Amino acid sequence: MGASELTGMRLYNTLTRSTEPFAARDGHVGVYVCGVTPYDTTHAGHAFTFLVFDVLVRFLRASGVDVTYVQNVTDIDDDILRKAKAAGVGWRELGESETAALRRDMRGLNATDPDHFVLATDHIDDMVTLISALVDAGYAYESGGSVYFSVVSDSDYGKLSQIPRDQMLAVANERGNVPDDPKKRDPLDFVLWQAAAPDEPMWDTPWGPGRPGWHIECSAMSTRYLGNTIDIHGGGEDLVFPHHESEMAQSELATGDRPFARAWMHVAMVGYQGEKMSKSLGNLILVRDVLAAYHPDALRLYLLSHHYREAWEYVDDEVERWDGIRRDLVEASEFSAFGRDIVVDVSSQREKFYNAFNDDLNVPEAIEALREVAQAILEAPEDEDTRDAQDTLRELADVIGLSLDGPD
Repeated sequence: MGASELTGMRLYNTLTRSTEPFAARDGHVGVYVCGVTPYDTTHAGHAFTFLVFDVLVRFLRASGVDVTYVQNVTDIDDDILRKAKAAGVGWRELGESETAALRRDMRGLNATDPDHFVLATDHIDDMVTLISALVDAGYAYESGGSVYFSVVSDSDYGKLSQIPRDQMLAVANERGNVPDDPKKRDPLDFVLWQAAAPDEPMWDTPWGPGRPGWHIECSAMSTRYLGNTIDIHGGGEDLVFPHHESEMAQSELATGDRPFARAWMHVAMVGYQGEKMSKSLGNLILVRDVLAAYHPDALRLYLLSHHYREAWEYVDDEVERWDGIRRDLVEASEFSAFGRDIVVDVSSQREKFYNAFNDDLNVPEAIEALREVAQAILEAPEDEDTRDAQDTLRELADVIGLSLDGPD
């Protein structure tokens, strides 16, 4: 295995609405994934998103690419403050406990730790630097101790989401925008820095004490670790607007560098019982509950059996079926058929596996190729040697992130 597997890789880019060739820059790829606002973690929708990028990183590294993987935590936010108050705990205490739960759940699913797992509250100075650049350039304005991005100042605003300008406000209002803020020049303008409110956390800035807006956090953290142009920027598709739209606009205008991201990858939503799985609706399948009943490989296989760009609905009984498939893979990895004359050849299945990853991260197709390798091993006559095939099985299973560590 080596860099040859990356040759011909194509990824769907949300910005261009097309599947495009993707290659490393000087053997390196920087990946930034928008993480959680830490309250009520970790549900199956979270896990699906983060496992998609986990297998992307695994595949790139298996292909000989040096990857820097950054994932953030939005640890200061209106929702955290609201939930902490309702629960009678400190906002930082809530964030720390929920973040620890997320990391425990994802490690339980054998997800690779990001190279940089970063908290918004550790990067206030980086945010102030970007906001200052936007104010100085006339793209943002201070009003009543808050600072806002002037959407009308950016003629390209909307190029990622492709939502018509006259329809943006309704969508933004559903996702945290406050249209009747009297300090705004325009209802669609979004807050970069929010003036301090009583009993809320605050940091000192040139505009007075307060806390950061949502979008500026990711701009500051991504550029801090990956530079002004990120190779792959990812997250759930519900972040396209206004979060990623706003993040791209302010980043490109603050740094003067375009594009902000070479490729935008967005993972489709997971439904449950006819609704989108979400914290706000409360219809959550929690990872820790599933892992209490099933091997992590079973849940991992079930989630990754869906293409990342296709919305799907979680069905409880399906994990049981995938646990049976997992057991077949384990049996194949432990099967003993060490014949002398004929070697079981699974080179075509291996090629199919890597071709699937190159084809817009088609992990379901790759899993099918992995199952074909296992089938070839299990069906091999006793006089055929399966050892090379089993090495291939373990190699491909590692790219999928499977442990193959036993029946239970």
